[in-house]
Amino acid sequence: MTRFTRRQALTLLGGSAVAAACAGQTPGPVSPEGVAGTDAFVPLHELAQAKGLRFGTAMSAGQLDDLRYLEIVRRECGVLVAENAHKLYTILPQPDAWNFAPGDALADFAQDNGLGMRGHTLIWSHPRWLPDWLNETEFATAGEAEAFLDSYIGRVAGRYSPFIYSWDAINEAVDPATGELRETPFTRAMGPEAIDYAFFAAKEAAPGATLAYNDYMSWEGGHETHRTGVLRLLERLISNGAPIDALGIQSHSNEDMPNEYTPEKQRAWRAFVDEVVGMGLDIYLTEFDVNDTDLGPDIEMRDRLIASYTRDYLDLMLSYPQTKELLAWGMVDKHSWLQGFMPREDDVEKRPTLYDSNYQAKPMREAVAAALRAAPDRA
Repeated sequence: MTRFTRRQALTLLGGSAVAAACAGQTPGPVSPEGVAGTDAFVPLHELAQAKGLRFGTAMSAGQLDDLRYLEIVRRECGVLVAENAHKLYTILPQPDAWNFAPGDALADFAQDNGLGMRGHTLIWSHPRWLPDWLNETEFATAGEAEAFLDSYIGRVAGRYSPFIYSWDAINEAVDPATGELRETPFTRAMGPEAIDYAFFAAKEAAPGATLAYNDYMSWEGGHETHRTGVLRLLERLISNGAPIDALGIQSHSNEDMPNEYTPEKQRAWRAFVDEVVGMGLDIYLTEFDVNDTDLGPDIEMRDRLIASYTRDYLDLMLSYPQTKELLAWGMVDKHSWLQGFMPREDDVEKRPTLYDSNYQAKPMREAVAAALRAAPDRA
């Protein structure tokens, strides 16, 4: 017998009412050849480009062997970002053990298919995602840490310059529990200026690329301290003259479910985004997907809730002319990282992306298309 948490049970009880409220607003599953409710299929990257936006997806090197996945990427996307292949733990898992093969394969695919490419990420400023050997490194001086950053960032960003047009120079530097910077080997040696230094090193290595700080603060309850810490970091970077162009808002929603995107939370979230654009920064939506861990198992109900949330969230975010990019964190459900993160208690497959595991477009895909059609033009 399937067992549900209290939260899942409540969601199931309310699901029919919510689905009924959404009925007529979001179409059912559709095929790649045509989109329900539209005159003809238009690729998402074309809808985005018409409004001055970029649309694309994350991808792993392993997916280069999935021909059906590649068909979707070629059709729908104008931009590619490596899911993990350009991260430090992949490129330099051991001292002097450089591994560019996965990242090069993805860059080659992007170039061969006329896709742009973003870089993610030069420094993941989180000890959990740095290799053990680097976490155990104690730089004797700030100069030694600077030399490492110069060498590593120069070699990585320089390798793909000018093809990679934008980099997440720093990823997830703020501890969400405290709002303070996480400690890394670099901050131990250099203090908070390690973050600034990475931006300057990235600009030196890839002068034509835009640079972003990327993090997962969101509209969800409990993210208030995280948002405050990110604002404080952005203010300090700008005041120090760091070459930062944008905030990358990952746009995962994990702790709160899509039907918890309440007007009160939207107001608080809009206030945060207002602060960011008020600093003169652009916005990149860098890792969009929707977690359904605590929704009931009914597929139609989940798809409708996710599509409704997708349209509401993107309508808000795309209303800002400073929002320049929308990247999905994967395009097909079975490939999503969320299948293994915060797993469902009922073992039902999650449905967090635009296409299901049979490579069929879902209502979420049309919700993205509708939001792009409705978005104001960018300057």
